[in-house]
Amino acid sequence: MALVCSISNEVPEEPVLSPVSNHVFERRLVVKYINDNGTDPINGEALSVDQLLEIKVSAVVKPRPPSATSIPAILKLLQDEWDACMLHSFTLRQQLQTARQELSHALYQHDAACRVIARLTKEVTAAREALATLKPQAAGFAPTLREGTEGVATIPTRTDAMETEISPGEMTEEILLKLQETAAMLTAERKKRGKKAPEDLNSAENISNFVQLSSHPGLHSASVPGILALDLSGDSSRALTGGADKNAVVFHKESEQVIAVLKGHTKKISGVVYHPKEDVAITSSADATIRVWAVGTSLCQQVVKAHDGPVTGISLHPTGDYLLSAANDEFWAFSDIKTGQVISKANDPTSPVALTCAQFHPDGLIFGTGTADSIIKIWDLKERANVANFSGHSGPITSISFSENGYYLATAANDATLKLWDLRKLKNFKTINLEENYQVQYLTFDQTGTYLAVGGTDVQIYLCKQWNMIKQITEHTGLVMGVKFGINSSFLASAGMDRHLKFFGLPA
Repeated sequence: MALVCSISNEVPEEPVLSPVSNHVFERRLVVKYINDNGTDPINGEALSVDQLLEIKVSAVVKPRPPSATSIPAILKLLQDEWDACMLHSFTLRQQLQTARQELSHALYQHDAACRVIARLTKEVTAAREALATLKPQAAGFAPTLREGTEGVATIPTRTDAMETEISPGEMTEEILLKLQETAAMLTAERKKRGKKAPEDLNSAENISNFVQLSSHPGLHSASVPGILALDLSGDSSRALTGGADKNAVVFHKESEQVIAVLKGHTKKISGVVYHPKEDVAITSSADATIRVWAVGTSLCQQVVKAHDGPVTGISLHPTGDYLLSAANDEFWAFSDIKTGQVISKANDPTSPVALTCAQFHPDGLIFGTGTADSIIKIWDLKERANVANFSGHSGPITSISFSENGYYLATAANDATLKLWDLRKLKNFKTINLEENYQVQYLTFDQTGTYLAVGGTDVQIYLCKQWNMIKQITEHTGLVMGVKFGINSSFLASAGMDRHLKFFGLPA
């Protein structure tokens, strides 16, 4: 009776016996199994190679296959083997050629990067030397105290606004220290909070049940229709809107009354910011100016002329004292809203193209700008250096937004896509493809980085990390130009080209 291997069920060439299970195995198969598992293949008990017992049997002679019993069949086998060897050799040559090309490309990229770094280092050194020779511009106008306040420096109330021409001052050590202390404090607070969302944060289920609570069409002129920008106050009780009618309006959500109408720009409003801690509004316009307003008196306190073209984006620094602006003149500027002085101003000489939007990182030491040639640029504020570029969109960048966690950046362009970028890895980790011809005008994360709102053809709300849409709002009849979350995402405000300011939340 022939022996049969318990693993392959074939006659073994070198049979051995396992003293643990008393089964016969092909030696090479069971040795490999024991080396991988250390147990008997049949009953799983511990077994070593040394324990195997060799069985003495006559050598097994395997019969030739029927296909190899004639000379033509043998020649056919040899031809097939030769063909397989040639194909394998050809594949290896192709892989070798591909590897050589990739290595050559990598070496070229490394050489190009080294040359670019050397050139940028030279330019930064030259810029620092030139900056060191500049005389700091006089402050020109210092904050004073309002009546009824005790020791609180605020923007002075004046009927004639001070206009500050473009004349960059100096990033003093005092300013740098203030920026770094603020960044360190915000980072520490973020670590202290951890990843746990606030208990009062509205759930995704509640947001999916949002309905329209109110709609207000009469804030801006009907002759030049359109609300182009929106922001909320720090307590979310007031909305600031900027219109195509050149005016900005402050609206109280609960009383449903207009608190202030801010008039002074000569062209349409392009951006608005409501100061989170003070009753101050900031507006930018296509007239190339930025205005700082006292909401209580509706008076303009500063007119900052930091650009030579239409201002396309503004963002308030976390300190609440400085403003970032970007414009069609290819420059971004960093200005003091208390004095109206331009502290720093720069562009990318290697890529002179119009800037379309701008926003500070939550820590305030870096910021991002979008360009008309579909690139997102990340800048170091202190060094005035472009430290990273994100490409991938195929149209002008329309909006960017940093998540509060400091890691994620959301971007949109005129290509019907949303892209999410990881700032730690400097790469795109998620692309959301919207409907064909969908227009995105504005992006914003909520204050906790849990939700992302998109305004454009309609309003869409996404749950972060899963990045699935939990709510779509179609009540607007025109393009939505601005969306903002209330505190703890208790409601959502939106405004657009249909002149309506709308509030959405859970039904009463």
